[in-house]
Amino acid sequence: MTNASSALWEIIGQSDQSPICAFDHEFKLIAFNRAHSDEFYRIYNYHVQIGDVFPDLFLPEQRPIIRGFMSRALSGEVFNVTEEFGDPDLSKPYWDIYYAPLRDADGTIIGAFHHAKDISARLRAEAALRTAEDALRQSQKMEAVGQLTGGVAHDFNNLLTIVKSAIEMLKLPTQKEGRRERYIGAIDEAVGRAAKLTQQLLAFARRQTLTPQPFDVRANLDSIEEMLKTLVGTRVVISRVLPDEPVCVRADKNQFDTALVNLVVNARDAMAGEGRVQINIEAVDSMPALRERPTIAGPFVAVTIVDTGTGIPPSDRERIFEPFYTTKPTGSGTGLGLSQVFGFARQSGGDIQVESEVGAGSRFTLYLPQIEAPVSNEAVASVEDEIVTDMTPCVLVVEDNAEVAASTVDALDQLGFSTVLATNGLEGLREVNSAPERFDVVFSDVVMPGMTGIEMGKEIRRLHGGLPIVLASGYSHVLAAGGTDGFELIHKPYSIDQVSRVLRRAAAHRERSGFSPGNAGA
Repeated sequence: MTNASSALWEIIGQSDQSPICAFDHEFKLIAFNRAHSDEFYRIYNYHVQIGDVFPDLFLPEQRPIIRGFMSRALSGEVFNVTEEFGDPDLSKPYWDIYYAPLRDADGTIIGAFHHAKDISARLRAEAALRTAEDALRQSQKMEAVGQLTGGVAHDFNNLLTIVKSAIEMLKLPTQKEGRRERYIGAIDEAVGRAAKLTQQLLAFARRQTLTPQPFDVRANLDSIEEMLKTLVGTRVVISRVLPDEPVCVRADKNQFDTALVNLVVNARDAMAGEGRVQINIEAVDSMPALRERPTIAGPFVAVTIVDTGTGIPPSDRERIFEPFYTTKPTGSGTGLGLSQVFGFARQSGGDIQVESEVGAGSRFTLYLPQIEAPVSNEAVASVEDEIVTDMTPCVLVVEDNAEVAASTVDALDQLGFSTVLATNGLEGLREVNSAPERFDVVFSDVVMPGMTGIEMGKEIRRLHGGLPIVLASGYSHVLAAGGTDGFELIHKPYSIDQVSRVLRRAAAHRERSGFSPGNAGA
């Protein structure tokens, strides 16, 4: 290298604002730039000199770290590290340090060097940004919780107002019979609406208890097409583009129908009740990247609803699946329809995509995992169990809520059942074990302290396989995650007529199967 070249490299090295130093195989400094000298003095209050054993200049706990880095470079490794170095009483920045070996003309390693950058300011800025982002996310979460809470409170307070007013009217001694029936009907309708509201919230949260079954999406659309036409009215034309072959999924059929109804009704409202809705069903090879999810390989069934409505502004597209968020005028929608579709899709292993342009309509695509068409067995006839009314089934009621237990037992007694009450799962199991032939059916809550209804049911099924188990639940994370484990499930709030029919059918099935108490020991 010429003297001119050496001088140039000296100028370049000294001009670099980042610390640079070179060292030999004995870890002694053989060269450094001005920035290295200044920075080392800033963080250790020492001016480095040629010949210093570099690791010895560091604090005792830092020496093995820097010596390890230098050894790696002297062995021929090229690498970057991020590390804190400095005296805490002076300054201890974070450094991004590049290491590389020094080689002579023959390629022999004669030493190594490092080039360091103080990245403390950048890391502080990144930390501040993360803190701000976390605060923003928390604020958004609280806003969503506030919106959700406000929506729930608004809807439930409306329903409670209806119930309270009707009860007060029923208390009037001069109330006419016709009005009494009307008020009772209003209470019953309000309870039904409250139950539906709860199910929609659970659907959004992906905590509903689904009953998945295989079905052909194309055939299912055929079965509800007339209902869809009635819902959208005569000024909306529904067209379909369907595959020639069956496209099957395994999902909750009722929830699928509800999702389809919600999407079509939304399309109708976006067109002010007049326009065209096209429903496309097709098998696809993958589900596109949606929200935080990457692209997922298929096969999937894509159900697309295309409308000719006003479209959705970009600012609303990310929020339309939030519960109670709605762009409709007050009183024109609860804001729960799309949240139900979102929750059902996610809980079923799929998702929902929205594409829209203001003034040019919207396109919603529901993705569900596709399965092979189930093999039909026409030789097996589907026979509906008869509901036997001339028997007095004995029911073990397992319920930890005293008020629910009392009302259920009282109603069943009035409907001709013989009842025994247990207040928890362990007590229920003891009742069955003490006299299994005594009971025709067990009717149990799911969520109870100690042993849950499912755990009790599994144990009864293991020990007394012929005894039917019917479960009841308003919500259970166990059911949402793992299903009913084969037990029949009644959703709360239930009607006592529904409970009566289910329990009689279960008891009748036990009797026909030869497990009735009268046949015990035969």
